[in-house]
Amino acid sequence: MSLLSDLVNLNLSDDTQKIIAEYIWIGGSGMDMRSKARTLPGPVTSPAELPKWNYDGSSTGQAPGEDSEVILYPQAIFKDPFRRGNNILVMCDAYTPAGEPIPTNKRHAAAKVFSHPDVAAEETWYGIEQEYTLLQREVNWPLGWPIGGFPGPQGPYYCGTGADKAFGRDIVDAHYKACLYAGVNISGINGEVMPGQWEFQVGPSVGISAGDEVWVARYILERIAEIAGVVVSFDPKPIPGDWNGAGAHTNYSTKSMREDGGYEIILKAIEKLGLKHKEHIAAYGEGNERRLTGKHETANINTFKWGVANRGASVRVGRDTEKAGKGYFEDRRPASNMDPYVVTSMIAETTIIG
Repeated sequence: MSLLSDLVNLNLSDDTQKIIAEYIWIGGSGMDMRSKARTLPGPVTSPAELPKWNYDGSSTGQAPGEDSEVILYPQAIFKDPFRRGNNILVMCDAYTPAGEPIPTNKRHAAAKVFSHPDVAAEETWYGIEQEYTLLQREVNWPLGWPIGGFPGPQGPYYCGTGADKAFGRDIVDAHYKACLYAGVNISGINGEVMPGQWEFQVGPSVGISAGDEVWVARYILERIAEIAGVVVSFDPKPIPGDWNGAGAHTNYSTKSMREDGGYEIILKAIEKLGLKHKEHIAAYGEGNERRLTGKHETANINTFKWGVANRGASVRVGRDTEKAGKGYFEDRRPASNMDPYVVTSMIAETTIIG
């Protein structure tokens, strides 16, 4: 095994200019991540330097067998924490051979929103809190839980330490460092309320880059969990009953909100979100009705309410923002399995374009 490990970690840069580019895309379920690698003649610094590629869409649920070719357009590049050196991860979106975005390509529509002059002028910032649950592979049960049984009630696990409270920290810390290496703007991690559940935060990221970075961070997490033999679940309520669900709280501000007088802009934006509550809920993730019950730090899915420092609200405004009269707010409704391209662009569209 030591020889295999040596070969996996082989540094190619001393012997060849060629690099390996891992092309990443979103599969047919809208949550499954796919990737494949190709050799390039030398290092690249921009996705514009990369060739388009293709894949068999009939094997990912994205094209019929008789016309299966789907084209990958490189959109963002990151350093590869697995192969290292000059090797890269490439976040792509997917198109038909005629150049039309396929239905699961949510990035294309998001990019249009973020390129709108009014949105671009506001320099939208996002901080996304991605919660997830680590599962034992063979039994599909949270890491650290007794098989077929339950741990003690919630309370000691949130930001907890100790072998009886924190399960999977090696995976979490490896992911944190790998994201920093890759160039993902990961800003922190913490253990969550339910044991076996964790969170990482991405941001502040501007516009479309927030979606790119969350997807690549998810990909890196899946790869590390693969090495560890653990399953990552983004289900918004993986365990029924008196256990917290998993969300993707989305913190948001615009240039106007961050300037003096911004608090009034924040209140107007929240009012606009309330008027389109149903539309946002429909786009904020599958199975969210199992999470947004009005319990476990959530607002009921059928009700829109906001509050200062209220974690039982749909939208929360921080005490610091209220005191400063400017800043940001947090949309607490998105589920952990939300598409960050959809959520970030929808918030911008509703609050800026109208």
